[in-house]
Amino acid sequence: MSYTTEKQDKGQIKLTVTVTPEEYGKYLNRAAERISERKTVKGFRKGKVPFDIMQQQVGDMAILQEALQDIVKATFSGAIKKEGLDTIGMPEINVEKLAPDNNIVYTAVVAELPKIELADISKIKVELKKEPIVEKKVDETLDAIRGMHATEVLKNGPATGTDKIVIDMDMLDGNVPLEGGQAKNHQVYLSEQHYIPGFNKELEGVKKGDKKTFDLTFPKTHYQKHLAGKKVTFKVNVKEVYERQLPELSDDLAKTLGQESVAKLKELIRNNMEVEAEQKANQKVEIAILDQLIEKSTFEPIPDVLIDAERQKMFYELKRDLEKNGVEISQYLADIKKDEKTLSEDFREQAEKRAKAALISRSVSKENNLTVTDDELEAEIKILETTYAKNKEYLDNLKRSEVRDTITMTLQNRKVIDWLKKQILNTEKKK
Repeated sequence: MSYTTEKQDKGQIKLTVTVTPEEYGKYLNRAAERISERKTVKGFRKGKVPFDIMQQQVGDMAILQEALQDIVKATFSGAIKKEGLDTIGMPEINVEKLAPDNNIVYTAVVAELPKIELADISKIKVELKKEPIVEKKVDETLDAIRGMHATEVLKNGPATGTDKIVIDMDMLDGNVPLEGGQAKNHQVYLSEQHYIPGFNKELEGVKKGDKKTFDLTFPKTHYQKHLAGKKVTFKVNVKEVYERQLPELSDDLAKTLGQESVAKLKELIRNNMEVEAEQKANQKVEIAILDQLIEKSTFEPIPDVLIDAERQKMFYELKRDLEKNGVEISQYLADIKKDEKTLSEDFREQAEKRAKAALISRSVSKENNLTVTDDELEAEIKILETTYAKNKEYLDNLKRSEVRDTITMTLQNRKVIDWLKKQILNTEKKK
């Protein structure tokens, strides 16, 4: 392997790496074996197909492409080690030449670890505040549980109380129908909060066959950015009204939920609320600690490759969240009239903040020897294997070195946060 280096702006270095066929040949056998584990070849068991047979089946190029990730990882690591570079984040790889029995040439843009002057941790002021559990919230949860076991009966009178209303709905911007803003047989529960404030209030008193038009403003925090804070016209056609007869809050109901009495059910709900309140309080504290450390620490310029990596993560996080709500990313981009590149640029400020948080975590872990042991990593992987035992794709990914590296980094970040909380919160208590 040979390579050249080129200094770039903001602490980035570009390596151009050349790997000869003699050097990468050892990776081809394992690549062919992996392909054979996925591909059925008549006369052979999966994973036991000879290399020359796999060559005939899929071709040299397919085997080389399968081996490429291992080749790049090994040679890139070797070049970084030889240069004595202290890098952070994933490199930006671009393969320039790739052909069987020829040299592989690729470039890797990598960020050197920016120097950071960490803020004085003793000056970080954060207080852990847990919201108290009020009886009203327990009662609301009990009502919701009763609602899940309600009996629904058609009614001809006006919708009131805990009734359910089935509607056809059209949303319009002025007189223009909103794309995706039509819903058939949409169910509305009067006693439950609607995601659009005031929606349920507009439907109180409607009867089967009623038609109603009204305007409401979407919350500014709505996940569909093109609707957030927007005033929309709703046209509603009431199809059915159901009276929901809630079961009595009794020990019998509690037993159907695995509790021996209403008192025990309330105790369980209260305990769960306590756990949730503690989790929320800890999350707020962790965010506050990182925000103050970022604000009060001094950083060298953050390399673009680090910021770009965070922007990419944010994009895929958004895509995953949208898909959970049944929205395709392409539709979302069309709705907000932006392309992927423009949206990614919008993430830049938050991405830089996340990159700084990663630098702080790395600095704290290094100064205080907060590392993840092999036993800790294996224990976490066993938990994940148990959790996703039926997801073969997920289990296969757990074997990949880069996935294990990500898990290790997640565990290390957790150690750093726990250590910071212990130092800062204990200091506050002493005062």
